[in-house]
Amino acid sequence: MPRPFQSCDAARNLLLCALPAAERERLFPYLQPVSFSLGQILWEPGERIHHCYFPTNSVISLLYTMQDGCTAEMGLVGNEGMLGIPVFLGGESTCSRALVAAAGDALMLAAKLIREEFARPGSFQQLMLRYTQAFLTQVSQTAVCNRLHSVEQRLCRWLLLCHDRRNSLDLLMTQEVIANMLGGRRESVTVAAGHLQDAGLIQYWRGCIKILDRVGLELIACEC
Repeated sequence: MPRPFQSCDAARNLLLCALPAAERERLFPYLQPVSFSLGQILWEPGERIHHCYFPTNSVISLLYTMQDGCTAEMGLVGNEGMLGIPVFLGGESTCSRALVAAAGDALMLAAKLIREEFARPGSFQQLMLRYTQAFLTQVSQTAVCNRLHSVEQRLCRWLLLCHDRRNSLDLLMTQEVIANMLGGRRESVTVAAGHLQDAGLIQYWRGCIKILDRVGLELIACEC
């Protein structure tokens, strides 16, 4: 049974925290806590988006899937933002798959309420527009990174992005999931993870990666 919403839940999402108290409290009665498991799919390309999500300690990856099944990550959403930008930009679906890259919790809000709140001039509308600009910047940077940088550099970058959004050194994820995010082969991710482990930067065992040296990862990661 889902537990009831508590105001402290909203404090774990930075986007909700940035709202003025009056606008944030107006949303409280409609926010519903949810939990996600690793690899859970929240929506598929073309599906109507019924709910938006404000992650608190989960991380959601937006993946583009080609006809042959190959995937690559377009963007990452964690406690800094919201999943469901198309809803208030006038769309009802998206071309990407939303997949849980790191299990955890989020706050769910009906898409209809997001559209109504966005239509009301004020802080919510302005904040969502600024977040959209930030997310588009991330998507652009990800496209460049996937084209120009090595698997090892991209793996470091991805681990750092997940750490930023979870604030935890332990990341529950498989190499297969990471390979799908990075748009590479599982074997290449295994080799890259092995190099990082040999260097003492991470500890890897089945289904889990522990960050041992964040500064070291930052030194190896690309400029992205």
